[in-house]
Amino acid sequence: MAKVVLEHVYKIYPGNVTAVHDANLEIDDEEFVVLVGPSGCGKSTTLRMIAGLEEITRGDIFIDGRKINDVPPKNRDIAMVFQNYALYPHMTVYKNMAFGLKLRKFPKDEIDRRVRDAADILGIGELLERKPKELSGGQRQRVAVGRAIVRKPKAFLFDEPLSNLDAKMRVQMRTEISKLHTRLAATMIYVTHDQVEAMTMGDRIVVMKDGLIQQVAPPLELYDQPANMFVAGFIGSPPMNFFEGRIEQRDGACWFIEDHFRVKLDDNAAKRMVSRAGQLVVFGIRPEDINDAVFVSQPKPEHCIQARVEVVEPMGAEVFIYLNTGRHAFIARVDGHDQAEVDQQLQLVLDMKKAHFFDPSTGEALV
Repeated sequence: MAKVVLEHVYKIYPGNVTAVHDANLEIDDEEFVVLVGPSGCGKSTTLRMIAGLEEITRGDIFIDGRKINDVPPKNRDIAMVFQNYALYPHMTVYKNMAFGLKLRKFPKDEIDRRVRDAADILGIGELLERKPKELSGGQRQRVAVGRAIVRKPKAFLFDEPLSNLDAKMRVQMRTEISKLHTRLAATMIYVTHDQVEAMTMGDRIVVMKDGLIQQVAPPLELYDQPANMFVAGFIGSPPMNFFEGRIEQRDGACWFIEDHFRVKLDDNAAKRMVSRAGQLVVFGIRPEDINDAVFVSQPKPEHCIQARVEVVEPMGAEVFIYLNTGRHAFIARVDGHDQAEVDQQLQLVLDMKKAHFFDPSTGEALV
C-alpha cells in the first residue's frame, strides 16, 4: 500500500471557477481517510485528481513517494469504486471481477485465485455465475468493490459508493467496508456527503467547503474541538445550535447574555473568554448537551434557560424538540420519555462544560 500526499493542489475550471483551492493533505499508508462536505465543496474533484480523471491546475500529488501529476490513471496503481456500480451487464460476476486482470494479461490461474479470494472476503462466492441484473443493490456494490480488490492496488478510492442504497443497506455496507479496510490493511480514501458515514468509518476526516479544507482530524476531535462554525454545524446530527450574544462580567463571574436569557460560563471557558467581555460572540452547544430540567437532579439556575416548544419529533429512544427563545430557534435532543408539548414553555439545562464559542465575523473557534 502507499502514502498519498497533496501539496498546494488547485483545480480551476474555465471562467476562473476554483473547485479546489490550495489543498494540502497527507494520507498515511494503511489509513482510512474520509473527505466530507456538502455538494459542490470539491471533495469528488479532489478524489478524481488523485485518480487522474481530472487534470491538476497547480500543485503536486504523490503516491508512494512518486509524483504522479502526469501519470495516466491506468499507471497510478489505484482502484476506484464509483457511485454507479459500472458493471458490464452482459458479463457474469466472475467475468466482471476478472476483466481488469485479463486486460493486464495475468495468467488464468492467478486471475481465478484472486477473483475467488476477493469473493470469499466479500461473501459473494455463490454469486459468481450470476449477471448484474440478478443482484440486489448491495450485492452489485460488493461486486464493484471486489473488482477493485483483485487489482491489489496501492490505494482504494471510493466516490460516494453507498448513495444508491437504502438506509438499512448503507449501514450494513459501511460496516463491511470498514471490516474490509481492517482485513486488507489498505490505504483508502472515501468521499461522502453523509457526516454519519464519515464519523463511523474514517480514521481521520477531511471537512471541505467551497473548495477549501476546513479541518482534518479524527472523528471525536472534530466533534469535540471544531475549528470553526461550519465544521461545528456540519459534524453532528442534529447540528450544533448557535446563539449570538455578548460576554459580560458580573458578580465576579463570566456570563453569556442573549436578549432572552443569560447563562454562566464554567471556569475553563471563563478563563478563555474573559478578554472578550463586552464583545459579541457566537455561543454554540450541541442538542445532546441540552436537557429538560425535569430530568436533571438539582439543576443550577445559572445554567437554565426558558424556551417555547415549536415541534416535537419522537425518535424512539430519544426525542428531538425544536424550541425558540424569542430570538433564536434551536434543537434539544432529550430522553425518549420526555412528554414535551407544542407551545409549552420548557425550562432547559445547558451543560456549560460542553459550550463552544466562535468569532461572529470569521466563524473561527475561540480557544
